[in-house]
Amino acid sequence: MIVLGLTGSIGMGKSTASKMLRRMGVPIYDADAEVHRMMRPGGEALKPVLAAFPEAGSLKTGVDRVVLGKQVFGDPAALKRLEKIIHPRLGDCRQRFLRRHRGRRTPVVILDVPLLFEIRNERDCDAVIVVTAPPFLQRARVMARPHMTTERLRTILKKQIPDAEKRRRADFIAWTGLGKAPTQRALAAVIRAARHGEIRKRKKRPVLRR
Repeated sequence: MIVLGLTGSIGMGKSTASKMLRRMGVPIYDADAEVHRMMRPGGEALKPVLAAFPEAGSLKTGVDRVVLGKQVFGDPAALKRLEKIIHPRLGDCRQRFLRRHRGRRTPVVILDVPLLFEIRNERDCDAVIVVTAPPFLQRARVMARPHMTTERLRTILKKQIPDAEKRRRADFIAWTGLGKAPTQRALAAVIRAARHGEIRKRKKRPVLRR
């Protein structure tokens, strides 16, 4: 089974790329979706998150991510407490996903992880796709989101590896600034290569190729 990582900085078009890949029939582990699930009523992270941040929601309603975001935004200690709760559980989910598809002999899967390089999840991947766009377009996309401010965007970008460095580490780059069709073609070419055995498995920690 070939494991492809999918990542990109905020506002680069990763969610759109993930939807395209899903339509190609590739199973996708979506880290953001898993976080949402964990913090819904009955989710495995709900009780520990509420124990650490009691004002962020309730067992009945789940975690209000806007309220939680305000509590950890700009507070490194609070963010670290949250990450200690979430990241190990995400790791378990990711490994269950990989084991399930190895058991099914699925030929290609995607790990859709926004902070793939930052938390070193690229070690689970045979190759990495980085989604990118020009800075002006990235900013326009992000600033159109609800509750977004210039200061918040600046803080988010400080926590992420710069786009240029992500592109340097990438095995494949999907540009999203020219419309959906070129992005679709680029992603389809990667999937064809993976399905046809043109991407080699990494047996140990990845050696990143240019």
